[in-house]
Amino acid sequence: MADHALQLLLEKAQEDEKQAQLSVSAAQQSLDDYYRQLEQIEQYRLEYCRQMSDRGQSGLSASAFGHLNKFIVQLDETLAKQRDAEHQFKDHLAQCRETWQQTRQHRQSLEWLIEKREREEAERARYQEQRQMDEMAAIIARRRPSPFSS
Repeated sequence: MADHALQLLLEKAQEDEKQAQLSVSAAQQSLDDYYRQLEQIEQYRLEYCRQMSDRGQSGLSASAFGHLNKFIVQLDETLAKQRDAEHQFKDHLAQCRETWQQTRQHRQSLEWLIEKREREEAERARYQEQRQMDEMAAIIARRRPSPFSS
């Protein structure tokens, strides 16, 4: 019965570890997506700065300059917010990794315990078998006539 309970606990631990691994993968994907999005916004901002510079050289009205500049300022604000969010993505990934490590250690501990119980049970079975063999040998020895008796 205890072995069955341990096996159920091991199956649950394996499922928990699998879910934790999926969480790590999802958190890593979110961080990667965050970096791609940040890079896209930076590229978008750079392109608008080039446009403003190119158009400024060919004559840019104050109104058009104001609009481009306002948009670049909005992109700068967006970039600042994005950069502030980076630590949240990294913290989430670190938490997911920690959870995965804990679930992995739990699973490994259960596997070790199950293996230990199996080794102990095998040792008990070997001991029991040896004891039975010794008892059989003793019974057979008692039934044989002694070579010294007449």
